[in-house]
Amino acid sequence: MEGLHDFLKEQINELAFTEVSNEESLIESGLLDSIVVVDLVVAIEEEYDVHIPNSDVIPEHFESINHIVAYLEKQ
Repeated sequence: MEGLHDFLKEQINELAFTEVSNEESLIESGLLDSIVVVDLVVAIEEEYDVHIPNSDVIPEHFESINHIVAYLEKQ
């Protein structure tokens, strides 16, 4: 998924109103709450034409940009 890191950074910057690094904790830091996660999932699904099941929207998959990328690359 080419450009995924940059896409995620852009989306999170817009949704959370702050810049983040690839390894920064998004859940523990409070940058991503449940509403922002849903918005992020929708953006990923639309941009990359993938489906992320509700059962996969768990903190372990969305803890950092690197975690999100690793999860999506396994799909």
